[in-house]
Amino acid sequence: MLRKIRIAAAAFFFVLTTLLFLDFTGTLHAWFGWMAKIQFLPALLALNVGVVAFLVILTLLFGRVYCSVICPLGVMQDIVSWASGKRRKHRNRFAYSPALTWLRRGMLVVFVAAMLAGVGSLLAPYSAYGRIASNLLAPVYAWGNNLLAYIAGRMDSYAFYSVDVWMKSLSTLLVAVVTFAVLFVLAWRSGRTYCNTICPVGTVLGFLARYSLFKPRFDTSKCNGCKLCARNCKASCIDPAAHKIDYSRCVACMDCLENCRQGAITYTLRRRKPDPAPAPQRPAADAAKTPSDASRRRFLGLAGIVAYSALRAQEKKVDGGLAVIVDKKIPNRATPVVPPGAQSLRHFNAHCTGCQLCVSVCPNQVLRPSGKLMTLMQPEMSFERGYCRPECTKCAEVCPTGAIRLTDLAGKSSIQIGHAVWIAENCEVNTDGVSCNNCARHCPAGAIKMVRRDPDDPKSPRIPAVNEERCIGCGACENLCPARPFSAIYVEGHSRHRIV
Repeated sequence: MLRKIRIAAAAFFFVLTTLLFLDFTGTLHAWFGWMAKIQFLPALLALNVGVVAFLVILTLLFGRVYCSVICPLGVMQDIVSWASGKRRKHRNRFAYSPALTWLRRGMLVVFVAAMLAGVGSLLAPYSAYGRIASNLLAPVYAWGNNLLAYIAGRMDSYAFYSVDVWMKSLSTLLVAVVTFAVLFVLAWRSGRTYCNTICPVGTVLGFLARYSLFKPRFDTSKCNGCKLCARNCKASCIDPAAHKIDYSRCVACMDCLENCRQGAITYTLRRRKPDPAPAPQRPAADAAKTPSDASRRRFLGLAGIVAYSALRAQEKKVDGGLAVIVDKKIPNRATPVVPPGAQSLRHFNAHCTGCQLCVSVCPNQVLRPSGKLMTLMQPEMSFERGYCRPECTKCAEVCPTGAIRLTDLAGKSSIQIGHAVWIAENCEVNTDGVSCNNCARHCPAGAIKMVRRDPDDPKSPRIPAVNEERCIGCGACENLCPARPFSAIYVEGHSRHRIV
């Protein structure tokens, strides 16, 4: 029963946490956004004392329940391990292995040093899963939505609407693919190897789990030496010969309880004295037997892969059906632009783990992962597809680490994250001799005014003049500028934000 409760709770957290990265409408975040904020490392970086204290107390009471229920990366590995175990030759495939304490502590030190240097997000479990979900699962989810939108459109229904599917960052995609491949192979072959050797959160919680009140415990008077508990322990932490369990690696999955036919392992508070005499060993033939009803205990199903026979070709974007519109290119900014509420580049880099949650929910497609080494996979703002609208605070609402914080909506419009810079040689007023005031007309801060290019000539064409003191860096001018491939006006970021 304990194992079934654990699986049901893990399925609940895993499905809803995954949907947080897939739901482009932002609807689920209003109800289940707290699931991202109770992850251990994000709560620690956000200095959320209440959540950290809750997770510590939870571990001291019940062991590493966080790793087997709340952490999406841990549950993903359980799903892969479960799928591997369904193959007959992979059943009872685990065996006890001594803890690699030196490696675990070494990886924890490396992780702490990397976090201090601002590049530690590669090993953060929640962020690693976020990159997998947003880069590998989200496109499939969006394509499925677009297929439904196409079918609904044919039926004169507006129940679904089509969304753009585009690659936000090649480097982040490659990191997500490599991370998933490595974790898949490790989980398929060895279960929880990553959690018990590399994961820094697992190492920290493992230290606390040694002192947990409730633990799986051996009753040596009932044990017949079949070793089924160790052969089904994906953490490889049960030593059946010595009747010992390494609680620093045990993730409280309850698989050992379910597979022990003799009831020799119980999850209990009461401590039992070990028997002086070892239990008799069963013949090898009997030890190899597995429970006959194991195949009936399924609570998680692998997500079905929707196959399409063909997808419609991407239609060309045209201007009035006459000319193909050239996509905009990203300008070379001296200082990156980060969202309002980030306070400064230093604060943002120190708190952001690159989980991609803000990138996934940005309705204006402004945020995308950085490809630079020192800020790899941390979101930056770019305005080729949209601009940062004053009425939107989605990124601050979903950020679990406190890297983006906004006290209220009104305050966002007064935060200067950058300023607009006009490039005369790109402006259509100079290149094509036409009149254009798109940047001034759409500036929400009124920071751009059209002035005569030649003040002494009343017939001189008007060009934009930027008031840097009023500009907030929202990117509306850059996004709506008709110049291609580079906008004639772009936003240069500020290393430290200020109120205007």
